[in-house]
Amino acid sequence: MLLHGRQGLVLGVANKRSIAWAIAQSAAREGARLAFTFQGEAVEKNVRELAGTLRRSMVFPCDVTDDGQVALLFDGLGREFGRLDFLVHCIAFANRKELEGEFSQTSRDGFRVAHDVSAYSLVGLVRGAQPLFPPEGASVLAMTYLGSTRAIPRYNIMGVAKASLEACIRYLASDLGPKNVRVNGISAGPISTLAARGIPGFTDILHHYRQRAPLRRNIDASEVGDAAAFLLSSYARGVTGEILFVDAGYHITGV
Repeated sequence: MLLHGRQGLVLGVANKRSIAWAIAQSAAREGARLAFTFQGEAVEKNVRELAGTLRRSMVFPCDVTDDGQVALLFDGLGREFGRLDFLVHCIAFANRKELEGEFSQTSRDGFRVAHDVSAYSLVGLVRGAQPLFPPEGASVLAMTYLGSTRAIPRYNIMGVAKASLEACIRYLASDLGPKNVRVNGISAGPISTLAARGIPGFTDILHHYRQRAPLRRNIDASEVGDAAAFLLSSYARGVTGEILFVDAGYHITGV
């Protein structure tokens, strides 16, 4: 069991099809005790029901754009867990209208919101979590996508925000390395989640990946979950500042 005795926080579970939930299932299977967050009543019931299927899990409210709520989250975790061995960031958001037109038409507020929720939140969460990381070290993991380095039709501001997130991963890895805290990302291929279905033309993207990826298929969320369990475990103790692609090899292709 790769994560036996470890305690972790998973942010971004919305329902049973969430990539965050797939990561949580893999981590729990490998022995981890988990805490989850939710934002608002719309997803609270789902998160609590899913968390209830795992032994000794905890659920906390948290809006990552509110520093006060982030502070309360880690106060609660400190009381309940005492320490935090890993943190998983699966949070991203952009206003739908910013994904529908030309990128040049991105509004100032839309740009700000996407970066605040999708990139800066990782920085704020890691800052809040640091007092709970044990002296022997910890692991941080964030979810990203190929749109951070390539222009993906209709991904627009989310691609730019993911590029910012990946830069945050590298700078946090550099900052926290001396404390034996590793920070990595997983760039997953398209998976039919609630968030992904909000991207215009998402079905076409799935079809394209199946045709072009070296493995000639789309990936399953459980594959991301298992890759995450590896990165969170001591098996990846020499890996930090990296982006691991779990996309059936699509990112290596040209035409």
